[in-house]
Amino acid sequence: MTEPIIALDHLTVSFPGHPVFSDLNLTVNRGDFLSILGPNGVGKTTLMRTILHQLKPTSGRVVYYPSRREVTVGYVPQFRNIDPEYPLSIRNFIELNFPGFRLPWLSRNERLTTNAIIQQTGLTQIEHRPLGEASGGEKQKAYLAQALVEKPDLLILDESTASLDPVTKTELLDLVKRLNETSGLTVLFVTHDIPMARRYSNRYLMMSKGGTESGRIQDLSDQQVWRSDHV
Repeated sequence: MTEPIIALDHLTVSFPGHPVFSDLNLTVNRGDFLSILGPNGVGKTTLMRTILHQLKPTSGRVVYYPSRREVTVGYVPQFRNIDPEYPLSIRNFIELNFPGFRLPWLSRNERLTTNAIIQQTGLTQIEHRPLGEASGGEKQKAYLAQALVEKPDLLILDESTASLDPVTKTELLDLVKRLNETSGLTVLFVTHDIPMARRYSNRYLMMSKGGTESGRIQDLSDQQVWRSDHV
């Protein structure tokens, strides 16, 4: 039996003189791994910001089940402006996401949670390295680890693998897929990478200037991908 976690109900977002998308209807079920596909400029990141309530829709609504307050959302961006001189260690950066974070007075449970997440994300060998000195792939793992601190029900990966090499990209998505399968984590994966979407997702939302399509990932055809890029 499927159970929804979020629904987009006749969702429309427009900026002055610039319609982004309109009348978007979609239900995301708990445990889905949904890839959000489409070329640049069709509103994928705008959609994520609307889902996160950072943008107010022009019309329609985003509905969380049972409520927004009861759904914890983790967010991993494509990149952040981390200065090379950024002083916090990877471990301390991850710990920033604990409510009321205050070093060195983390509780025993918070320290144990951090240990488990660092091990889970493969950051054990570099946890004390300043984040500013980390590679791009290491930073992305740290962003993911920080998002996992809150034990999210819904994880948004907003182009977060776009700049990674193939090995690091696979490592990151393998981890997310394990969490998806073992703990029922719901994933929204914004990407241009169709092969990765087909490898990890069970559903897709294809966005284009001509509208949106959604369905099972195994039903996504090359013709749909081509059409979305040429509309």
